[in-house]
Amino acid sequence: MVRLRVITPFDPWGSPLCTCPFKYSLNPYTGCSFRCLYCYATSYIGLRDSTPKRNFIRNLVHDVKTLPPGALINIGTSSDPYPPEENLFKLTRRALEVLVPLGFRVLITTKGVLVTRDVDIIARGNVAVTPTVTTLDERVARVIEPNAPKPLERVTAIGVLAREGVPVGVRVDPIIPYVNDDPYDIEELVCRLKDAGAVFIVTSTYKAKPDNLARMRRGLNELDNIGEKIYKLYKERGVKVGGYTYLPRELRESLLRPVIEASKRCGLEYATCREGFTGREWFNARSCDGSHLIPSRIHPSSRRMGAILDRWLEQ
Repeated sequence: MVRLRVITPFDPWGSPLCTCPFKYSLNPYTGCSFRCLYCYATSYIGLRDSTPKRNFIRNLVHDVKTLPPGALINIGTSSDPYPPEENLFKLTRRALEVLVPLGFRVLITTKGVLVTRDVDIIARGNVAVTPTVTTLDERVARVIEPNAPKPLERVTAIGVLAREGVPVGVRVDPIIPYVNDDPYDIEELVCRLKDAGAVFIVTSTYKAKPDNLARMRRGLNELDNIGEKIYKLYKERGVKVGGYTYLPRELRESLLRPVIEASKRCGLEYATCREGFTGREWFNARSCDGSHLIPSRIHPSSRRMGAILDRWLEQ
């Protein structure tokens, strides 16, 4: 059996509540320069800036040869594929140049607005994009996502992609108690996303791990001293599920209901992520991750694969 080098089967910490279809993960970088307080990936990759993986394209070509034609590949599951470093290294763009002509199904998850640079490739491939927008409040975003693009810049990027025919779903997650859970703010956010061209919303609650909860405790005290409130809430009422600390189900339902109701009113598809909620009340889309949005523009071809990949290895 061939050992994969940079592509791996997606594994959300073995969560029993994950409803994602089978897919592969691809992260051109390790670490993440956006430094979001709630990031779960820092528990295993550390808190550091985005660092390009060595020999990334050569290793990607090695892995692609072993994948089934048309496999689903999610780029950006643990490290954002469009950090500022992508301007220099262009690893995400080069990955798309490998994957798109071969007809792989690609889902891009990002907070980066640099994704619009690659619309020339994205719009002609089997590609959908699921940006993350947690709030329109710049003050809140500056605290919880300190180095990420401003919320309205992300909304603008969604509009650019949608106008070019790229299917766009948006991750309105995580919803954090006391931080971005105001129903009126959520209504405004979802409406703005619909107007920009989003067709699908997926949402989830903040799920704590020890390192990100400590960051939240410190960092969120900038927002009216709510860091201590969140820390106490998760310590006193949290329950362990799949390596994370969850809030009790009734609290999670109350946090996510405004997102779902706003999506219904706007006529958007909706889903929840790793919450264990079932039924159309919480989930009316064909996938929770937005992979159902991926168009079929390029037929996978194993005959083309060899020649295309050999050219990459010669570079």
